[in-house]
Amino acid sequence: MIIKRYYFWGFDSLIAILVIPLLTACGQGGGESSKTPTLATTANSVPLVVDAGPLIISSSFNVGYVTVSVCPPGSIGLTSICQTIDHVSLDTGSSGLRLLNSTIANMNLPIAADANGHAIGECLRFVVGTIWGSVRYADIYIAGEVAKNVPIQDIGDTPGGVTAIPSDCLGTPQNTLALLGSNGVLGVSNFVNDCDACLGLAVPGFYYTCAASTCVNSTVTATQVVRNPVASFSQDNNGVLIKLPVVGNKGSTGVTGSLIFGIGTQANNALGSASIYAIDPSTGDFTTNYKGANIVSYLDSGSNGFFFNDASISICSTNTWAFCPTVSPMTLSAQNVPFNGAAGPLFNFNLVDADTLFNTNNVVAGNVGGPSGLVNPKLVWGLPFFYGKSVFTAISGANTPSGPGPYWAY
Repeated sequence: MIIKRYYFWGFDSLIAILVIPLLTACGQGGGESSKTPTLATTANSVPLVVDAGPLIISSSFNVGYVTVSVCPPGSIGLTSICQTIDHVSLDTGSSGLRLLNSTIANMNLPIAADANGHAIGECLRFVVGTIWGSVRYADIYIAGEVAKNVPIQDIGDTPGGVTAIPSDCLGTPQNTLALLGSNGVLGVSNFVNDCDACLGLAVPGFYYTCAASTCVNSTVTATQVVRNPVASFSQDNNGVLIKLPVVGNKGSTGVTGSLIFGIGTQANNALGSASIYAIDPSTGDFTTNYKGANIVSYLDSGSNGFFFNDASISICSTNTWAFCPTVSPMTLSAQNVPFNGAAGPLFNFNLVDADTLFNTNNVVAGNVGGPSGLVNPKLVWGLPFFYGKSVFTAISGANTPSGPGPYWAY
């Protein structure tokens, strides 16, 4: 398992991508499988596919993917110079579009540069590795929405021709398809920018200006910082709605739901009876009451399980990162508590023996989790939380029918 932890605005989110060997030959190569069910794309909706991923010899587990198109800024209608990229992982725990250099290298997207013409590079830090690359500009098309001239990260590119990754960009680079497990990451978190602090401070291990053979920590401007593309849409720009079907205890070989843009802006994204969970505007966290303890927690579609510490639940002998409860499925319950609010309804969830589950061809499961393994761990409600629900992510400061974000609703 590749466990990745981003560091933003004081808000850190866990992204866990599990890569497991395929038990049968069912890889897709670079495109979506012909076996993958599809939904019609509407003006503000795009299919969200949870399948085995883009790799041929291995498969991802509980990773949701969308397809995006990027073009050089201002090239609307010139489809010959645009690129459509599938299997971009959807992440509500980060902000910004990040694409492998191998998918966009031939597009000559404009480079972001400082006043002296020095290229800007970005280091995105994880627990076990990093994403490193240039910041470039692109027009982003998803469904019928467009974000124009938005800074994105070109993963694996060499900013300013500097091939050496800065020494304070710590961790093993995850700059290839095999290591990243996707063709990129679409970050649609509750926040607009991936590093608000970087607008005024040269934060170590984040943004750099690069020239000759050296990259130096630097600040970035509001037009250079990698940002949530949804916030740049001309409409449906106050958040997203994720809808995924229910997944049974035995799992599935693949499911398809929807990523819908906007909250209360069209008939297909009304909040309805969803409960609102305000989050800490500086960290993105709320609180979960689990077995009588209040634990700092957050929702993250980019994590492939429920991650929390509970010494009473057995750890798997083979997949030692995961839980293997002696009674499978094991039913547990928790209550999520909004920031400065009252506890919401009781939430029941299941855990199954992960060793047994991973002996199948199923790459989708709503009942897999493991210990956090981190110092002062938070409780992570990963992608399994999203199955069978309509989950809204409201962007900080954006107006919605239930007031401004940031908040979750489900």
